[in-house]
Amino acid sequence: MHNPRLLLSRVGFFSKPGPLPWYAANAPGLSQSFLGRAHKGNFINGIIKKHPSRQNHQKKQRHFRSLDDSWQERLADVVTPLWRLSYEEQLKPIINGYRNKSTFSVNRGPDGNPKTVGYYLGTWRDGNVVCVPCSHLKNIPEKHNQVAQYYEVFLRQSSVEPCLLFHEGGHWRELTVRTNSQGHTMAIVTFHPQGLSQEELCVQKLTLKDFFTKGPGAVCELTSLYFQESTMTRCSHQQSPYQLLFGEPHIFEDLLGLKIRISPDAFFQINTSGAELLYQTIGELSGVNSSTILLDICCGTGVIGLSLAQRASQVLGIELVEQAVQDARWTAAFNGVTNCEFHAGRAEKILPQLLKSQKDEKLTVAVVNPARAGLHYQVVQAIRNCRAIHTLVFVSCKPQGESTRNFIELCCPPNSAKKLLGEPFVLREAVPVDLFPHTPHCELVLLFTR
Repeated sequence: MHNPRLLLSRVGFFSKPGPLPWYAANAPGLSQSFLGRAHKGNFINGIIKKHPSRQNHQKKQRHFRSLDDSWQERLADVVTPLWRLSYEEQLKPIINGYRNKSTFSVNRGPDGNPKTVGYYLGTWRDGNVVCVPCSHLKNIPEKHNQVAQYYEVFLRQSSVEPCLLFHEGGHWRELTVRTNSQGHTMAIVTFHPQGLSQEELCVQKLTLKDFFTKGPGAVCELTSLYFQESTMTRCSHQQSPYQLLFGEPHIFEDLLGLKIRISPDAFFQINTSGAELLYQTIGELSGVNSSTILLDICCGTGVIGLSLAQRASQVLGIELVEQAVQDARWTAAFNGVTNCEFHAGRAEKILPQLLKSQKDEKLTVAVVNPARAGLHYQVVQAIRNCRAIHTLVFVSCKPQGESTRNFIELCCPPNSAKKLLGEPFVLREAVPVDLFPHTPHCELVLLFTR
């Protein structure tokens, strides 16, 4: 018999339901009344892509999607489109507040206030973007909502304007909140410097720090607060370092018997309980044993490789984000794992050289867990052309996107023009693992062998 929890991972998983969303009703500067009002006008709702399994649900939604829907309902339809469905209709357990990381935007709210913290509706192309507070969403935990709402309090009492569009000026930007199962909370605020002097930047950093340590935001009990000066939509630690204003530099999580260190810039699956089931599924499909080398590509904080290290002869991890590699190395050392190596850099640059150093007679199992953009074509070439790789486990959060091209390249006949010379892989099994309740998304684990 399969492990019951692992079996549940193929259709969903159970967990204790989270607390009800938190509302700072008495906090200064917050107004919730406008959220319940219906708004009419030229606002165009966010479009959700059709999916065959959701056609019946979308038909039901047409009844609800009218101009009389509240902003709260409209946002819930986009972010958690299955929220209206009952347990039986979703055919999986309902899990609330499961995210361990949430990123909140700053922009004009439904009432026009530019200092509103929440999620976007609408599109920039159509010029109808609205930022809607999101404390009612089922997938966001109470603590994330609390920090977001107090950040809004901070913005509304600040003399400094938010940065809505880079070329229009302003400074305060998005907020990211990370939590762990112990209740520790890391907050990261991004700030566009717009030519401010170092003295002026220091004043703003001190103001933010004082608000969350001595002011109204102290109720959030942050474990750490980071500040990042960013002139881009997304900015890595290497491009602009995260500055610790107070607290602990890292957050830690217990997962599959390991103590995992997580830096502000590092990738970690946003559903911790679901991640355990995902990694168990990967381990089951991979067939890793003491005679194999495990190659963990796009390894993040290294959890997949570290969790399977006891079964493998050696683990080799590759990750672009330097902070995540440092986390993986720390985690290996702290947990006494000695057969793991982690390399920082682009997989398409490191992987070919790394594979050349391995003897072909040593069987290699590769695990890839790329971003939505899929694998770089040079990584696919390196995997395809390495005779030692007999098993490939591909984890995709968007298999219908660019990853489809990867699947074709892995399985197509040899093609000298594309430098795909090795024996093709064959797709043997595909297992969905539901990490995102209330949404149509899941992680798909695909087993390829040759």
